[in-house]
Amino acid sequence: MSAPCAVPAVAPRLLDVVRERVRYLHYSLRTEQAYVHWVRAFVRFHRMRHPRQMGRVEVEAFLTWLSSERSVSVATHRQALSAILFLYHQVLGQQLPWMQDIGRPQRKPRLPAVLSPPEVGAVLARLEGTHRVLAQLLYGTGMRITEALQLRVKDLDFDRGAIVVRQGKGGKDRAVMLPAALAPGLREQLRQARTLWQADARAGRGGVQMPDALERKYPRAGASWAWFWVFPQAAHSVCPRTGVQRRHHLFDQTFQRAFAHAVHAAGIDRPATPHTLRHSFATHLLQSGTDIRTVQELLGHSDVSTTMIYTHVLKVAAGGTRSPLDVLAASGGAAASTFAMH
Repeated sequence: MSAPCAVPAVAPRLLDVVRERVRYLHYSLRTEQAYVHWVRAFVRFHRMRHPRQMGRVEVEAFLTWLSSERSVSVATHRQALSAILFLYHQVLGQQLPWMQDIGRPQRKPRLPAVLSPPEVGAVLARLEGTHRVLAQLLYGTGMRITEALQLRVKDLDFDRGAIVVRQGKGGKDRAVMLPAALAPGLREQLRQARTLWQADARAGRGGVQMPDALERKYPRAGASWAWFWVFPQAAHSVCPRTGVQRRHHLFDQTFQRAFAHAVHAAGIDRPATPHTLRHSFATHLLQSGTDIRTVQELLGHSDVSTTMIYTHVLKVAAGGTRSPLDVLAASGGAAASTFAMH
């Protein structure tokens, strides 16, 4: 009876070490949450055994269960494997041969969902206020939704017509265009954000969260207007890492719900998410003749081969290769063919 009582105490300590290691390596909060989730699931799957008591057999059994019983996607399977390998290598300090031998399921290339310009316009027309500005920003710059939500006031340069994306995927910075058509909407968004910032200042709030150790280096910067969110949340929330109550940026789930309603209201039957606006941005730029290297830089892709996927979309889209059926119809062959059948 003593063993079941003693084992649960191991898991919380283990997860705390996982969190500490993730933060030491400056991984994102989402990566931390994902890794903690999969480590917890792995331990629970094997009835609370400590990972030091397990190895390749147990890891493969867990991954097999995920793919065969839970039918998870390739991306989810790879994420779970990455979390477990992180546990053994970075947390437990083990670098064993079997860790290199476990096969990673390969992602099959899939064409991204892309909306046509009229469809994008129809969706934007059914969004209002901040959600509309945010959707215009995603389509007008190709930013990921997390990059857009984490924008600070200082990242907008209206004079040069540029936006600086800080710590994008892979921790890289890049600059994108600030569309002239979006400038009025962004200025209005800043006006509304400033109202919230002034209210926080009057209430003596501690300011917004700062990246890395900047909060210690510049203690008062978090309360400044320059570091305030472009898209702040209306209410305050508790930071999951520090436990401090402060104003966070807009939650992506809130925007995703509004976007889904707009897609449905626009009568678009194909699946579309906010990330579809990024795909549409890249495809429409290439379709207009923009150099693929430029598109690569705007999207923040490390390898141009990632950007090449959008050229495959163009090959079958309007303006791409012409179908022989259209050639036949244009020459009158379709009518003759129909007559011959009768």
